[in-house]
Amino acid sequence: MSVSSTDPPPPPEAVPAHNSATPPADGDGHAAGEDDGAAERSAFSLVLRPLSFGDPLRWLALGWRDFIRCPGIGLFYGACFMGMGWLLMAVFRQAPAYVLALSAGFLLTGPFLCLGLYQASRRLEQGDRPDLGDSLLAWDQRTGTLAIFGFVLLVLEMLWGRASLIVFAVSFDGMPDFKGSMLALLDPENLQFIVAYLLVGGFFAGLIFAVSVVSIPMILDRPTDAITAGLTSLRLVLTQPGVMLCWGALITTLVVLALLPWFAGLLVVGPVVGHASWHAYRAAVAD
Repeated sequence: MSVSSTDPPPPPEAVPAHNSATPPADGDGHAAGEDDGAAERSAFSLVLRPLSFGDPLRWLALGWRDFIRCPGIGLFYGACFMGMGWLLMAVFRQAPAYVLALSAGFLLTGPFLCLGLYQASRRLEQGDRPDLGDSLLAWDQRTGTLAIFGFVLLVLEMLWGRASLIVFAVSFDGMPDFKGSMLALLDPENLQFIVAYLLVGGFFAGLIFAVSVVSIPMILDRPTDAITAGLTSLRLVLTQPGVMLCWGALITTLVVLALLPWFAGLLVVGPVVGHASWHAYRAAVAD
């Protein structure tokens, strides 16, 4: 039988083209664009749960519970906060304008400083036993993202300090000493300075609070980027301003009261607020 009478050989198997709806996989086995789509969804489409005005008190109660369950970790961080307060007071005698801004920012940049406390609450939520070493190394899980977000907070703090310095410079002949600055704040003739300082401080404090209230716990808890975390936090504050304003006012009030007995109150108030901030994030941002 001649070769021509045989059936022609089948054509070589064609390599299937990639479906346009399913991009090729990347080196990790995930579809290319999958992470981009997830990031796009997470930036503005993460579900934010509705909150009530009683939630801040509930978060504090949960924070106290976590503090009781791991008191050693809490007291360690509380001692760090108290030491920072003493350091701020010492620097205050040399540069009151900068330290006023730094101390005010300290009240609202707590989420970044309390990273170890978030990790402890996270372990307790998972049913594990937290330890100090694990809390101290919590930053190692999201080093790059935390560094970027920390840089953003640092820039805001520097701008706040510079703005405060300008307010002092235009309000006084030179920088007042510690005693003079405190008396000046109580002098009715300096009402213009007080108003200007409060407006500047309120603007930066509100901005820092808005972008950080749930950002650091979110970065620790899930794979996300600094921009997504900051936008999610900002969305939460803008969509539920009443509850978040109450939460910020409650944090500020507790910390200010803790400062009065030579910062000793920070031994307990600092870690309790840190643990409570983790529960605020868990209550506000859906999985």
